[in-house]
Amino acid sequence: MSQALEFYRSPVRYLAARGITATGVGGRLTGAVAGSVSPIRLVDRPSAQRSGPDWVRLRPLLSGICGSDLALLSGRSSPYLGPMASLPFVPGHEIVAESLEDAPGLPMGSRVVVDPVLSCAARSTPPCHQCRTGRPNRCEHVTTGALKAGLQTGCCTDTGGGWSRSVLAHVSQLHAVPDTLDDRSAVLVEPLACAVHSVRRVSIPPGASVLVVGAGTVGLLTILALREFTAAGPVYVVAKHPHQQAKAEALGATETFGVRRTARALRMVTGGSLEHPDIGAEFLLGGVDVAFDCTGGANGLDTALRTVRAGGTVVMSGMPSGAVDLTPVWFRELNLIGSYASNGGGGGGTPSTAPDFAEAVRLAGQAAPLAGYVDSVYPLSRWREAIGHALAAGRLGTVKVAFDPNLS
Repeated sequence: MSQALEFYRSPVRYLAARGITATGVGGRLTGAVAGSVSPIRLVDRPSAQRSGPDWVRLRPLLSGICGSDLALLSGRSSPYLGPMASLPFVPGHEIVAESLEDAPGLPMGSRVVVDPVLSCAARSTPPCHQCRTGRPNRCEHVTTGALKAGLQTGCCTDTGGGWSRSVLAHVSQLHAVPDTLDDRSAVLVEPLACAVHSVRRVSIPPGASVLVVGAGTVGLLTILALREFTAAGPVYVVAKHPHQQAKAEALGATETFGVRRTARALRMVTGGSLEHPDIGAEFLLGGVDVAFDCTGGANGLDTALRTVRAGGTVVMSGMPSGAVDLTPVWFRELNLIGSYASNGGGGGGTPSTAPDFAEAVRLAGQAAPLAGYVDSVYPLSRWREAIGHALAAGRLGTVKVAFDPNLS
């Protein structure tokens, strides 16, 4: 048996968590209450068992708490994703682990990071068009094949997830961790790969102005990827807290703005006119060339849509939640682009052709400013405290909260 945190079906708890979130209760109370009503429990599950020669049992060393995990636990995740998960499942898709068995090119005891996407290779199905062309994050077989439904490790009952002491992974998901990369840096590789992918989803001309909305983990790593893979000009960042502003500037942000003055501040640096509708937030006629919404919330996407110039591009990097007025997309003829997980094809709008994960491993080892981003690690037994901390991470000065399942 293996200790794990398990997400289970409970409509009552789901609705309760969603209701608490809707009331807007803030700070520590939000974390404590959402954790109390979320449909998650600490259990002893049968240890993951190898199901074939291409599968490897792993012992998670660290597993991060992602914004999508928090959306799930607080009832904010979209029902659209329901068919692409199998219950009960163990959350956790940001994983650095030790292999417990030999695998091709990875002897037992190797440290690895996991690409969580469960594509055709993992499901033993004939490759779909997306997987054949190097885009496994768009796999069309995530509900079929040898595994129960699950678009990723961390939402599939057959594989388990990182919030446990045992998880299964297909060899196609594994990437070796260099000895020079410590566990706290390695656990950032998966979200960094997602940031690399989002930057590659759009061609950013040299000198183009860019806005990054949100300076949590996703936003900060997006700044890093922008400076590494593009010749963008000014990169402006919407950051709620002073520590986020400082970290954004250390990664190459040109200027940071508070949440409430974004449109006004951008008018000063990009030009254009500021308009004030009778209902709703102000917006720019003018603005930046490209914006990345890294919040996953309605307010963040709304800010991006209202501050991009006509014909500009908005990239949705965070998992969306909440209703947004899409009138700017129509009236200003904006390009609205989604970015999910990472892919194996590389390229996109950037000159590099190395896969997203390979670039993320390399970049994590070179990015000195990422030191200290994982400063709060909890055992599974303190999951309520960990979730509460992650919900209030920005206010508490934290970037990433993680579980160490081996702590007692």
